[in-house]
Amino acid sequence: MPGFDSFGKLLMLLGVVLLVAGALFYFGGKFFSLGKLSGDIHIERGNFSFHFPVVTSIIISIVLTIILNLIARK
Repeated sequence: MPGFDSFGKLLMLLGVVLLVAGALFYFGGKFFSLGKLSGDIHIERGNFSFHFPVVTSIIISIVLTIILNLIARK
């Protein structure tokens, strides 16, 4: 059946993407300061703490947009 060949390739590609993403999350804190960039908002007052990673979200969005556009063109 020809449909299962393309589905198998898609699953392998998805597995590789998940492996790379998992490695970036696992080792990323040691090499990259994502979540602690200068444009990220962090407020601490008393027993209240608020953190909103604005710049980190923008960077991740740009990188994912580029990757997904490259995948979609193939």
